[in-house]
Amino acid sequence: MEFYTSPWYTMTKIKKITKERQEEYMQVLYKSTRGKGETVAASMAILKGLSEDGGLFVPTSIPKLDVPVEKLAQMTYQETAYEVMSRFLTDFTEEELKNCIANAYDEKFDTTEIAPLHKADGAYYLELFHGSTIAFKDMALSILPHLMTTAARKNQVKNEIVILTATSGDTGKAALAGFADVPGTRIIVFYPKHGVSPIQEKQMVTQKGANTAVVGITGNFDDAQTAVKKMFNDKELAAELDGAGFQFSSANSINIGRLVPQIVYYVYAYAKLVKDGTVKAGDEINVVVPTGNFGNILAAFYAKQMGLPIHKLICASNENKVLFDFFRTGTYNRKREFILTTSPSMDILISSNLERLIYRLTGEDAEKCAELMQALSQGGEYTITDEMKAGLSDFYGNYCSEEETKEAIRRIFEDADYVIDPHTAVAAGVYKKYTEDTKDTTPTVIASTASPYKFTRSVMAAISNKGEGLDDFALADELTKISGVKIPRAVEEIRTAPVLHDRVVDAPDMPAAVKDILGIH
Repeated sequence: MEFYTSPWYTMTKIKKITKERQEEYMQVLYKSTRGKGETVAASMAILKGLSEDGGLFVPTSIPKLDVPVEKLAQMTYQETAYEVMSRFLTDFTEEELKNCIANAYDEKFDTTEIAPLHKADGAYYLELFHGSTIAFKDMALSILPHLMTTAARKNQVKNEIVILTATSGDTGKAALAGFADVPGTRIIVFYPKHGVSPIQEKQMVTQKGANTAVVGITGNFDDAQTAVKKMFNDKELAAELDGAGFQFSSANSINIGRLVPQIVYYVYAYAKLVKDGTVKAGDEINVVVPTGNFGNILAAFYAKQMGLPIHKLICASNENKVLFDFFRTGTYNRKREFILTTSPSMDILISSNLERLIYRLTGEDAEKCAELMQALSQGGEYTITDEMKAGLSDFYGNYCSEEETKEAIRRIFEDADYVIDPHTAVAAGVYKKYTEDTKDTTPTVIASTASPYKFTRSVMAAISNKGEGLDDFALADELTKISGVKIPRAVEEIRTAPVLHDRVVDAPDMPAAVKDILGIH
């Protein structure tokens, strides 16, 4: 901001600056949802990933998005990203942040719009899969390495940063692609050996980069995520790492540096709808998000808290419907059968990011939040109070069965000539249930979280009988013939790529695998 120095710009004028304008220039700090850790600047929260007390970093206040919508409507994705992210990452200079954004949202994406909107079947599909790994995780993981290396410089970090990540399919490849050969970093990704699609696995195990390691585990995603969290909180392991010149950080959705970039695309989508004349500035929209971890819909919730006019946040679950049950009953219960579905990125029973919402629902009572998370860790469930449940009125939860997911892919292809992946189909199916339940006609944005080419087998099974006996790449060839949608570069690149990572371990052996990869004996 330029401050006027003319004689007429008196102290009286200065005093008239509103409280809101003052707040705009206040630093947003970050604290733990469990309250024991100290308050830190954004760059330190990004570096740490997880607070020392096991809690997640949350902003001490949600900044207001005070840019007129009409102005946002004229902005590029990169410009929108700066307006949103600068409100949260207040210890980054303008130059630092704009440099991170420019390095992230460039030719890695196959469209200059970065996140285009596609109207189909009475809704607006926000295509978040135009990055290098054809999934929505690219939107945040293209920028996280740049935020993290900038944060390391700001905080005079001397150690090499080891990105430790568990993935249910998409985060792994997107993080690997983002951090590959980034100086001063290593990245180790754990994934469930039998819990991702063949394309997802091929994307990871063929990853180049001298600083990358990919490890399959014999358990499921929750096993991997739990073991990663334990390693983060293992003080002995941290001391061993420090002695060898390393320190952990996280690229999982628990990192605030992942969450903030996700807020951007909801703001961008709304501004696009205003620009196109679909809605007037100030009119409400609904947002539908297919999610297992809750991070992607939490970003939409934060956008609403910033002032974006969102009416309903529609949370779409697959058959692992732990979130649907939570919204319905107020009880979060992970004690249930784990189901492998055709939407594997949502096959999650422990929704880590929900903790940030729980913290808000407790009235930011860190002690109460810690108590509920302990109940989940020890007994596998917790129940929120009626008062907290009343705070969920902005949300609507529902789920799709496997058959309903398949039907949504088929119906939208036949009716709208638009091909969607199983995760987006879960969202489309839930949105149909929502409109039937509520008769709500508010314009609606559906987060389209992956390219159909990431899940060709499931997509082809829904729309054609020509896929019998074909491998995933032959299926991709068949899909492009049927749909006319070009095969993405990300799929073509791995077609003949050699496997570079073939290590598989049991979940309890993950710490030993990390030490071996880093050469700590």
